[in-house]
Amino acid sequence: MEEYIVSARKYRPTSFDTVVGQQALTTTLKNAVKSGKLAHAYLFCGPRGVGKTTCARIFAKAINCLTPTEDGEACGQCESCQAFNEQRSFNIFELDAASNNSVEHIKTLMEQTRIPPQVGKYKVFIIDEVHMLSTAAFNAFLKTLEEPPQHVIFILATTEKHKILPTILSRCQIYDFERMTVRNTIDHLKSVADREGITYEEEALAVIAEKADGGMRDALSIFDQAASFCQGNITYQKVIEDLNVLDAENYFQIVDLALENKAMEIMVLLNSVISKGFDGGLLVQGLAKHVRNVLMARDPQTLPLLEVSDQQRERYQQQATKCTIPFLYKALQLMNQCDINYRQSSNKRLLVELTLIEIAQITQPDEGAGSGRKPGRLKSLFKQLIQQPQPKKAAPQVAAAEPVASAPTGRPQLKSAVSFSWKNLRKTSEQRKMHIIPGTLDANDPNAAPQDEQQPFSQQDLELQWMSMCNRMPQKLSGIATRMKNMNPTITEFPAVEVVVDNQIAMEQMENIKGSIVNTLKLYLHNNAISLTMRVAEHEEQGKILSRREQYELMEKENPSIMKLRELLNLELA
Repeated sequence: MEEYIVSARKYRPTSFDTVVGQQALTTTLKNAVKSGKLAHAYLFCGPRGVGKTTCARIFAKAINCLTPTEDGEACGQCESCQAFNEQRSFNIFELDAASNNSVEHIKTLMEQTRIPPQVGKYKVFIIDEVHMLSTAAFNAFLKTLEEPPQHVIFILATTEKHKILPTILSRCQIYDFERMTVRNTIDHLKSVADREGITYEEEALAVIAEKADGGMRDALSIFDQAASFCQGNITYQKVIEDLNVLDAENYFQIVDLALENKAMEIMVLLNSVISKGFDGGLLVQGLAKHVRNVLMARDPQTLPLLEVSDQQRERYQQQATKCTIPFLYKALQLMNQCDINYRQSSNKRLLVELTLIEIAQITQPDEGAGSGRKPGRLKSLFKQLIQQPQPKKAAPQVAAAEPVASAPTGRPQLKSAVSFSWKNLRKTSEQRKMHIIPGTLDANDPNAAPQDEQQPFSQQDLELQWMSMCNRMPQKLSGIATRMKNMNPTITEFPAVEVVVDNQIAMEQMENIKGSIVNTLKLYLHNNAISLTMRVAEHEEQGKILSRREQYELMEKENPSIMKLRELLNLELA
């Protein structure tokens, strides 16, 4: 049985002309060979799998070729080329710096540079992953790299150029390798498939190319995997099944449904995607990329920016004719905001669902009638849940952060209780003087409570809004917010509120933000007559601050039913 060789090794380029996607770079190297103007040190850098080590070997072979071609390629017939092909050349040395990164290894290498070549013109030293060398090894290498013997050429290869010392970089000719484009990868995979006698669909090869993310070696490895799974017939459906890639058809369907304002159908599609094991955040990222491609397909100038197959490009162009520019811009904005908030969200699926619902309502009129499944009814209900009454006159200044923000299109966003991020707007000079807390309002804010609002509230309502206010306070006020969470505001004589502060330092910090605290309580308790008094606790009022465990143990003592419930459910206190 013939020995199997993976495609990445079997079809590794052996000449400059067969290198894919690096035409400008290989042309420069061939011209250097033709003219004989060779530097003593080269640095090849770029992402993985783009041909750095391969080009280093081809270049080393061409340098030592006894009869190079007119184009600067190695002839492949002379003794030097034959020795290189049979891996017995004494003029070309390869060193893996990842495993030979000590000073001793470099000193051994430097000793070999003193011996002139027996066959050929130069001794070529290829050092792969050179950024892995230790600082001491770099320093030992520096002097030889600066003034090497005339018969020595160094070719360094790395994926992380920023880790190499500047003194090394300044002594090398630097060549930056480019990532493989999807089109170049597809064309190369086609040639490999034709040589291997494998049938394929171009869309399937496009999925492989996108999955490789610019690396040709990765693309060939994935190609071998797909060929094995598909048994010689690489189809689109089998490739997305083998690679566990979300079908692009889902993105086309979501955009089409959003244009028709069919939010409920999008929810059903989202559920089917999640039930297949795909993450909601992955769907949003893929949909954002899809909408970006649709936007690029609208203009012939940006059409070349689409790194997709020809069939996919036609589909993008067809869908682009249905979509308006405002719809695409707004959809991208919503998905970008969802992507930012996704990791921090405690209910990720709800965040994705709300984002898709908003996308489905971009082109929908504000008013509409219909049954519960109709988009008009859904939008009206959604609007009632999140909209805050707006005053007739807008205040000249905007607070540091509003509890209800409006999107650029005028569509309201979620209130702070269910929102996923705070927009910290620039503070005005008046707000800086008043020390406004983001998440609270000053008296001149357009969303502040009306002057004549006098709704009653209970002690429980007061404690709830106090805790919510503490949770909304920004990071720079986290210290005082933590102390305020342990304070218990009480209603002394309605609607007067009193807070007992632990010490004078906390008292001074709270005095700086007292105005914002009062205005926030007025807004969320719907009572503009609220007043707040603060005092430092007396000695006998200062009690021990209980930890979470101590608070729970106290609750068990006061209510034995809690302990029975814990034992019944076999719960443990974390």
